[in-house]
Amino acid sequence: MISVAHSPDADDIFMYYAIAFGWVGSPLGLKFCNTALDIQTLNEAALQGSYDVSAISFAAYPLIAQDYALLRTGVSFGSGYGPKLIKLKGKSLKSHCKVALSGAHTTNALLFRIAYPHAKIVYKNFLDIESAVLNGEVDAGVLIHESILTFSDQLEVEREIWDIWCELAGDDLPLPLGGMALRRSIPLHRAIDIESTLTKAVQIATQNKPLLSQMLLSRGLIRVNAKELDTYLNLYANAESISLSPTQIRAIDTLFALLYKRGFYPKALSCEEFLLPREYTSLRNS
Repeated sequence: MISVAHSPDADDIFMYYAIAFGWVGSPLGLKFCNTALDIQTLNEAALQGSYDVSAISFAAYPLIAQDYALLRTGVSFGSGYGPKLIKLKGKSLKSHCKVALSGAHTTNALLFRIAYPHAKIVYKNFLDIESAVLNGEVDAGVLIHESILTFSDQLEVEREIWDIWCELAGDDLPLPLGGMALRRSIPLHRAIDIESTLTKAVQIATQNKPLLSQMLLSRGLIRVNAKELDTYLNLYANAESISLSPTQIRAIDTLFALLYKRGFYPKALSCEEFLLPREYTSLRNS
């Protein structure tokens, strides 16, 4: 049984559930089980090697690269959008303001720390950040996942993480948010089968978006309504999520290099060096 951990947000559920509903199967006959956890818990679980396959923040990958390969599929990028720094309407933020973030290893948290080096940071489950801002526990917070679409009208956007990314990396690259990693101890032929199965699941999901969305909504697996789900999937679970493109790979490398230069990693990584070798299958069958 291959354990797959993903977040409870709509895009991860949408991209995985073609497997859970039996629409896609493994050519090797592998069976999958899934667990839904918040993104920082997933990042921490990956640091502990808890799951065979796990959704992770791209910013967390260099910390687990020795133990996990980076998969090409199930990816989420922002392009003109992404996490939002929000505050109460009319509130002015000081440089030492208290800000709630969704986890120490998330992409949005590290970019925020670069842009706001003097902020006092607290980490919370992403579902609790909006309420922490509303009740005055913190001065501001960075919203992720579906919260970027549904936050209270008492709040306003102070800054887009996308804008921080563009200032640091240039505006010609998408913002690398989340991807999938696979445990290196899995034999290579199985690993390639798992990546292929997950890729087919994302492809089938995007090709059957109306039907799959309806099934997820009717089973109460999604936190948003049908209109919000459609909007959210257009942002984060789409044709660009099926398999990494050269532009997306360049964006990941830019993120890795940027965070390495800022001292978050001990060394710089090149994304392609940590992907599964696709040529293995043809060599094995020759």
